[in-house]
Amino acid sequence: MIRITLPDNSQKEFPQGVTGLEIAKSISEGLARNVLSVTVNGEVWDLDRPITEDARVKLNTWNDKEGKATMWHSSAHLMAEAIEALYPGTKFGIGPDVENGFYYDIDLGEHTISSNDFEKIEKKMLELARQKQPFERKEIPKSEALDYYTRKGDQYKVDLLQDLEDGTISFYESGSFTDLCRGPHLIDTSPIKAVKLLSIAGAYWRGDENSKQLTRVYGISFPKQKQLKEYLQMLEEAKKRDHRKIGREMELFAFSPNVGQGLPLWLPKGAQLRENLEKFLKDVQRKSGYLPVITPHIANKNLYVTSGHYEKYGQDSFQPIQTPAEGEEFLLKPMNCPHHCEIYNNKQYSYKDLPVRLAEFGTVYRYEQSGELHGLTRVRGFTQDDAHIFCRPDQVKEEFLKVMDIILYIFKALDFKDYSVQISLRDPDNHEKYIGTDENWDKAEKAIIEAVEEKGIEAEVELGEAAFYGPKLDFMVKDAIGRKWQLGTIQVDYNLPDRFDLEYTGSDNQKHRPVMIHRAPFGSMERFVAVLIEHCAGNFPLWLTPEQAIVLPISEKFEKYAKKVLNLLNNSEIRTLIDERSEKTGKKIRDAETRKIPFMIIVGEKEENEGTISVRKHGVGDLGSFTPDEFIEFVNKEIKEITEIEYL
Repeated sequence: MIRITLPDNSQKEFPQGVTGLEIAKSISEGLARNVLSVTVNGEVWDLDRPITEDARVKLNTWNDKEGKATMWHSSAHLMAEAIEALYPGTKFGIGPDVENGFYYDIDLGEHTISSNDFEKIEKKMLELARQKQPFERKEIPKSEALDYYTRKGDQYKVDLLQDLEDGTISFYESGSFTDLCRGPHLIDTSPIKAVKLLSIAGAYWRGDENSKQLTRVYGISFPKQKQLKEYLQMLEEAKKRDHRKIGREMELFAFSPNVGQGLPLWLPKGAQLRENLEKFLKDVQRKSGYLPVITPHIANKNLYVTSGHYEKYGQDSFQPIQTPAEGEEFLLKPMNCPHHCEIYNNKQYSYKDLPVRLAEFGTVYRYEQSGELHGLTRVRGFTQDDAHIFCRPDQVKEEFLKVMDIILYIFKALDFKDYSVQISLRDPDNHEKYIGTDENWDKAEKAIIEAVEEKGIEAEVELGEAAFYGPKLDFMVKDAIGRKWQLGTIQVDYNLPDRFDLEYTGSDNQKHRPVMIHRAPFGSMERFVAVLIEHCAGNFPLWLTPEQAIVLPISEKFEKYAKKVLNLLNNSEIRTLIDERSEKTGKKIRDAETRKIPFMIIVGEKEENEGTISVRKHGVGDLGSFTPDEFIEFVNKEIKEITEIEYL
């Protein structure tokens, strides 16, 4: 007999070799009908895989991300089987599950497919799913796997096999399709009741631009047709909220091939929006004891060798810049933290001086693959609202809690109500990914876990998601259409202070090592603005929006009065512009609505004679007649109500 521990810490005994499905049946038939996979000691398994020793077990349904991942990974295989049946001779690369669905990279040979073929493939997938085809796992020797794919002429699977060790290779068969795969998968195809292929794109094999470009087909599946319908409705709403579309309409940012992929150009209105966000956070930081610093965009390569960033991120960075001096190389900075370590080292500190909090809106550069770039959410140059706190070990938890307060304050001010918290720890089975000692990692992870518990926030623990130099706490914001984005992050680091030999003098007059806390409440300005745009569909809070009002004279005769109103509002710090085009007032109003300007100030003969203005509110309509002073008071009151949020 073996002992199985369930998520509620209850324990049951089962015969050795029990499966996840059998455990589910022992609890209820309803659970057995809905369970999709089982997590055994942190690893997701097939439901029919025998458990041979005491284990902690979690049964995954569609409501769990592990359940969705199992469904979508299995659906990728189902799609591959359908494509192979419809387009014989197709070769297959990789087909993983992703955050929302799955994809498969395929080499169609002489065939081609487009979105016009999606319906035919979907129909074939559902036909195969209804056959209740089992997913059968087989573990085989590497030599046998190589022989199979060599005979089949599938160079992509042969390439993948070269990286695998003998004894770790498994195949999955479902219907007529066999794939090299570690799993897990569904018991059979029957839970897949609704499928939709979403898009098609090119993808270089293994991300190498010198390799062949394959066809990547994206899709999603659900256990109910109703869920697919709801998802497609959400996608339509997402298109309306796409930050690239709204950013173009509101003239916030642009990209130019002459400047380069993934390097955004902030237009005047977007720059104003960024400036407003920066001012907001700088005010919070000033009140919280942060000191502003500025560091260069490049540094000697040796700085990043010392920090470990070159070893871990070198391939994702821009290539070193050669100088006329022999052997001298510089890098565009991929991180701000090494620079801040050098600033700390510029001065001697005692234990009474700590914590030292250094803050910078610092621009960093990473060479992301061109296929991974996406609007402002994935770029090659981005600005982090970065700060690094250098503190004594006994101050770590208190400082960590204070940073959590700042992030929660920002979320409240910007109406991010739906968020989750993730504690990202190192992978206990792969210490090579990280720098530093086990002792320091244990202390850092303990500090984060205790701080979260003290704050009373429920957090999900993810193994293997830590930064290479320390564990972290990530704030995942769910936007208005249900998508999750990682924004705020806090990291505890005992390792960079070691690598940079950072010190302070303790009360015992001896040298001690400070602890470093990395934090970025926004994460990056680019991603934060993108998420904010899509969260509020471009209808920014009044205090934040780059243009708060626009004056619309109904004809040229009233432009003089319109400019008088314009100057009065701007002098009262209400960001206002004027539309002097020779267009009808209705057209001007429609254009202002598209640009999502909160207030439209309409002036004509009546307003000029009475010294008033007619006010429309975006998305609402006419608010009536105001004197300019009344309108200024009205706007300031609304801004005050929004920004008067208690700082936690």
